[in-house]
Amino acid sequence: MPNDMMNAAFYRGDKQFSVEPKPVVQPEAGEVSVRIAYCGICGTDMHVFHGNMDARVGFERVIGHEMSGTIAAVGDGVTDLEIGQPVVVRPLDHCGDCPACNAGHEHVCHNLKFLGLDTDGAMQELWNVPAHTIHKLPDTIRMDHAALIEPVAVACHDVRLSRLKAGEDVLVIGGGPIGVLVAMVARDAGGNVTISEVNSHRLAIAEKLGFTTINPAETDLAEAINAATGNKGADVIFEVSGTQPGVDAMTACAATKGRIVMVAIHAQKPEVDMFRFFWRELELIGVRVYEKEDYEKAISIIVSGGVDADTVITDVSPLSDIQNAFESLDSSPTALKSLIKVTKDS
Repeated sequence: MPNDMMNAAFYRGDKQFSVEPKPVVQPEAGEVSVRIAYCGICGTDMHVFHGNMDARVGFERVIGHEMSGTIAAVGDGVTDLEIGQPVVVRPLDHCGDCPACNAGHEHVCHNLKFLGLDTDGAMQELWNVPAHTIHKLPDTIRMDHAALIEPVAVACHDVRLSRLKAGEDVLVIGGGPIGVLVAMVARDAGGNVTISEVNSHRLAIAEKLGFTTINPAETDLAEAINAATGNKGADVIFEVSGTQPGVDAMTACAATKGRIVMVAIHAQKPEVDMFRFFWRELELIGVRVYEKEDYEKAISIIVSGGVDADTVITDVSPLSDIQNAFESLDSSPTALKSLIKVTKDS
């Protein structure tokens, strides 16, 4: 392939991706070009695949945001990044002049652009992004492990906002990729963590990672949590399932003064037991994405081994096989985190 062309995976609608050549574009002022090593497939990417976000992404979009790579080129005005520097991208581009930005909450900007959804993303060999989204990595980190930093940053944000204290009892409802990462970050912070999950394969992964697990399809979850905590309940609960039974469980299992963190995006408005909030003075905390400090924390946890990356990453496919990778996630009950190897020599 000529040096002025690269491969990119375009979402074409109807559960179809097309890997095609695309012209290489040099970064503009204030931008950098990142040579992508790996890109993870997240739940939002699967929503795109299923056609649930067609109105937002259209049929010419290159998606992807859970990535790792190295600086390939820098635009004018970028002075603190060098060619070859290993990096990850925090894929949020804020407007800088809305009530949220003016209050210092740029990560929930009223006009936020999520890179890889509202713009082209990382399922291409070179990705041009604003330089302010870049986080430098130590040279020692493995590039496949580094592709977990974005979802680990989600978990770091969730745990930070929960105000979890060492020794508290934690319940994670939903043992998918984000649920497992939340559980690992919560354990790293000193929490006594239990994972609730109905999928036997995910339960097996959680148990391999050393977590106490409960299958609420077989065991009364509230009774089990009460029995394990001296009839107290969980001090911190993360709702990561996105289901009505998960919402029912989050209030039923909460201790007095418990903090409930709503991590999942629910397709429909769930019914919430507000009486339980009154009766036990519960607190509901909304969490959305992450901030700079969450990315730095995620990098340090990955480097220290606080997240078992080799167990979390269950399969890796080349960019040329992206169609099969997405289809396999639809049909396979065993996968936890799937990566796309974007550049062959990564």
